[in-house]
Amino acid sequence: TTPGQQLRALFYALPPGESAFRTVEEVPNYVDKSIPFFSAFIVLEFVVSWIQKRKLSGRINDGISSLSLGILSRLPDVLFRSVDLISYIYVWNNYRLFELPWDSPWTWYLTLLGVDFVYYCFHRISHEVNIVWAAHQVHHSSEDYNLFTALRQSVLQKYTSWIFNLPMALFIPPSVFAVHLQFNLLYQFWIHTEVITNLGPLEWILNTPSHHRVHHGRNRYCIDKNYGGTLIIWDRIFGTFEAEDAKVVYGLTHPVNSFDPIMLQLRPLAHIWNTFWATPGFCNKLSVIFKGPGWGPGKPRLGLPEEIPVITGKEVPFNPSVPAYLNCYAVVHFAVVMDLYTELLGTVTVLSQGTILLRIGFIILSLTSFGLLMENPKAGILEIIRCFVFVGAYKLGYLRSQISSLGYAYEVSY
Repeated sequence: TTPGQQLRALFYALPPGESAFRTVEEVPNYVDKSIPFFSAFIVLEFVVSWIQKRKLSGRINDGISSLSLGILSRLPDVLFRSVDLISYIYVWNNYRLFELPWDSPWTWYLTLLGVDFVYYCFHRISHEVNIVWAAHQVHHSSEDYNLFTALRQSVLQKYTSWIFNLPMALFIPPSVFAVHLQFNLLYQFWIHTEVITNLGPLEWILNTPSHHRVHHGRNRYCIDKNYGGTLIIWDRIFGTFEAEDAKVVYGLTHPVNSFDPIMLQLRPLAHIWNTFWATPGFCNKLSVIFKGPGWGPGKPRLGLPEEIPVITGKEVPFNPSVPAYLNCYAVVHFAVVMDLYTELLGTVTVLSQGTILLRIGFIILSLTSFGLLMENPKAGILEIIRCFVFVGAYKLGYLRSQISSLGYAYEVSY
């Protein structure tokens, strides 16, 4: 794909003639190829936010936390093909009822609608079923709303979403599905911003920044609204649409207050585990898992709206005070990890399984260390261990930069 095509893919603007493929193997990895555009748009958002409001659109600690969660969510795909595609191809090969033509525009548009409707259904379930919410809440855990937040994804969510796509595998070719699965995800990147206010008539059909700001709000009027991916029509049809009104306050109704990507993934699951054992009665225990996150014995399935904390407008985001030099340190070393991650993506096919696992382990160690450092500078012992691990692994050739000349600089910085 050309840079122009990659850019248009972010806005679902690659028509059938440019994005129809006979086999899954021919489908470009649009998501990974869009990483440079993610970076460019994040910089552009900072510039526009400064011009509009004389303030930046995010914070260093929250931004690094979001990027860490984004990298973490993609690491399983380094080891094996996406579970969405594996399951889809299996059903297609063994159980398909009939085969729509892969090169027909009608198949392309039908798949657009199908993937987006399935996304709406799964996204709604992600908010209304507690065990699924425990995975999805990671995406909502930021108290900022910017393009960093779009990259804040769950490691676990993909292992619950795949089953919803399987009905399409009975008649839609995997290559067409693989294109739209990526386009639907990419489209949702640019709507995570406050610098775009209103898109006029498009607000009736498309999911827009305004609609999605509501979805990320913890105001009472925002809870469980605007589930659409690319289109907002499903919310209008099924009664879950809400227009942006009062100023939106972002994040979870009960914030996790951590920048550690592992803690953000696991703490909600620990809460469900503890609640499960503390709740009397077998049926009630099942309800803890399969009803809404606000449910409790004697309450409606989704909990009581009046128990949602009232927004006063005086909410203060979790923002521990750390020295400025520590923020600079975290930014520089995170950039190094991004370089190592990108190098891993580019060379994964020629690396041994042991080297891949070592690199993934180092990346996870790094992201965890950064998160803990931004919460508490006294967590530096883990960072010291991480630096020793880096120097040893780099000397032995297990870690590599995309630019070989940076190797010496990395050794000095560590």
